[in-house]
Amino acid sequence: MEEGIREVEVQDVCSDSSLRIVALRGSLPPSWIKDFIQIHGRRLKLTPKFRGSLDSIFSDLSLTARTGRLEPKSAMAADIVSRLIEPIQGAEEHDWFQNLSSKWKVYLCRNDKGEIDDSGKIWAVPYRWGCMVIAYKKNKFRKHNLAPIKDWDDLWRGELRGKVVMVDSPREVVGAVLKSMGASYNTKNIDLQVPGGMNAVTQRLAALQRQVRLFDSANYLKAFATADAWVAVGWSSDILPIARRQSGVSVIVPKSGSSLWADLWAIPAAGRFPTEKVGGRVRGPSPMVHQWMEFCLQAARALPYQQGVVPGASPLSLEGPLCMPPQRVGKGQPELDTNLVGGAPPPEILSNCEFLEPLSEEASAEHRRLVGGMAASGQRWIGEAQDYLSSFLARLARVAQ
Repeated sequence: MEEGIREVEVQDVCSDSSLRIVALRGSLPPSWIKDFIQIHGRRLKLTPKFRGSLDSIFSDLSLTARTGRLEPKSAMAADIVSRLIEPIQGAEEHDWFQNLSSKWKVYLCRNDKGEIDDSGKIWAVPYRWGCMVIAYKKNKFRKHNLAPIKDWDDLWRGELRGKVVMVDSPREVVGAVLKSMGASYNTKNIDLQVPGGMNAVTQRLAALQRQVRLFDSANYLKAFATADAWVAVGWSSDILPIARRQSGVSVIVPKSGSSLWADLWAIPAAGRFPTEKVGGRVRGPSPMVHQWMEFCLQAARALPYQQGVVPGASPLSLEGPLCMPPQRVGKGQPELDTNLVGGAPPPEILSNCEFLEPLSEEASAEHRRLVGGMAASGQRWIGEAQDYLSSFLARLARVAQ
């Protein structure tokens, strides 16, 4: 699931009943902090920190790991990368893990090589997930008498040439091409598994390049706000807030399926470094870690996602939609036109969705060739950072915990 778990926000460590957490800004319902403090009372000292980007989270944690010191205000958050996190000890004994669906348990349980292994360890816990989506401007489509977008194939329609903006993640771009050809994001051998092989995929990718006005994860939504861009392809966490603020934007999960991403809590391995603050002794995770995990996975925590307060879906909905109150439409806010249900793909589409798995060396080489061909033709690629920031448990293959 290297690319499948797009982001990881890391649970900080402490030696008493205090708890520090670091998360991506906007990924956590604001009510959670207040509710958790109310439940546990004065004995708990909860210190939340929010970062504006995954790069910031990753940099802070990797810097701490390199220096081997844990400063009092170091940000302990990152995607799962080599030597930066540790397994969650005793996870299987707690109700929060036992109540997770079998799908989550399969993906979260990994061996030291990052491979799915039912006898492996639990390295992270989900609190939010979503998928790649396509947004389009309905007024532009009506004006030009265009059929609505329903699947990946529609991105190649001639009338949309130069009208599409998209994230620059190589796995997502190549994955969209593969899905449009009836193949999997996790195709291991393009020549053997895709009709027409590498030549067909290369041609299909070149055709997509002509359709897309901009590949840029940082600026594609700014471009979508202009009159020249009619379609945006990106992560639901990016697109849903924009679509909720604008009228006339439809957001769809392609009917043939999409890639899934998830945000997770993890424990930084930096917590095992000696620190002056505690006299040089080894620090462990806060005693409140499992209470926090339990809290985040309660059914009541799903409501902000169901109501669209925060984009995404509860981990409890990975098996199917939850029975919750209808989604709230804020005062003066247009109702969102989407096939998402509670922030998640509907069951008939969810069955076609997939977390991105680690690529073999051969498959990685194929992707590099494809992306290299686009770069050589002048396209702007800033995808390397996204590549590692979107990685998840495959990188645990190189984690010596």
